[in-house]
Amino acid sequence: MSSSSSSSSSCCGCYFGASARVKTDSRRFKTPRQRTRSSKSSTKATAEESTMGSSSSSSKKARALEIWRMCDAVCFDVDSTVIDHEGIDALAAYLGKGEEVAKVTTQAMNGEIPFEKALFYRLNAMQCSRQQMDAYLKEYPVKLSNGFQELRDKLKEKGKTVYLVSGGFRQMIHPIAECLDIPVPTNVWANNLLYLEDGSMNSEKPFDDENEFTWRAGGKALAVAHVKKTGNFKTVVMVGDGATDVEARAENGADIVIGYGGTVRRENVEKTADWFVMDFKELVEAL
Repeated sequence: MSSSSSSSSSCCGCYFGASARVKTDSRRFKTPRQRTRSSKSSTKATAEESTMGSSSSSSKKARALEIWRMCDAVCFDVDSTVIDHEGIDALAAYLGKGEEVAKVTTQAMNGEIPFEKALFYRLNAMQCSRQQMDAYLKEYPVKLSNGFQELRDKLKEKGKTVYLVSGGFRQMIHPIAECLDIPVPTNVWANNLLYLEDGSMNSEKPFDDENEFTWRAGGKALAVAHVKKTGNFKTVVMVGDGATDVEARAENGADIVIGYGGTVRRENVEKTADWFVMDFKELVEAL
């Protein structure tokens, strides 16, 4: 009995001892079989995560496609979306302030600084008079982004109302709207520059911050919400290239945001938009 007890104790001791050693060692060293199992489990988990991510992405795009096809109205950003450049940067270059202004524009579009701060800075840097603005518009006609005219025509054919919602200036955007047969000023939301009697920029109040929406961060969401309410639209889509366009997808704002990277491909927009396209042809074909 004593021997049996000793044997049992010894066996139990050895078993738990061995078990403890194996458990401890397993955290540091793995047998080939354990490594194979671990590798297979890891591969399986990665594959499952990838499948889930792909499924989620597909579902997101499918929803965006459905809303795109059924929407009542579409709001387009203008700079680097409707046109193939940043209008304010082109104007700044014309005034000899190109590099200084372009840097701030990039920061604003990437969401690195508040839009209103960027707008004030750029206007103060340029000090653009009414006479200079008129001269610029005559000398540099606007160039539409590839495929946009076709998209505009297709939306009109489908009976969808088009708006331009921009952080740029009405003085520069109204001619674009007229070219595209978009009603002015009713279907345009942008910043209205204010001048003094002699045509110089009003440095104290360079733009109308009382009757416009898009001079500040989150302004496009307010503009789209206004469009939705006053137009009695059930579904509205926002299309644009920058962080301020993604902001339009807020409560009562855009139902989805379609990111456009045909002019400038912004990583933050590509990640956060409901659907991201590099060519307007994709939107035309989806209608």
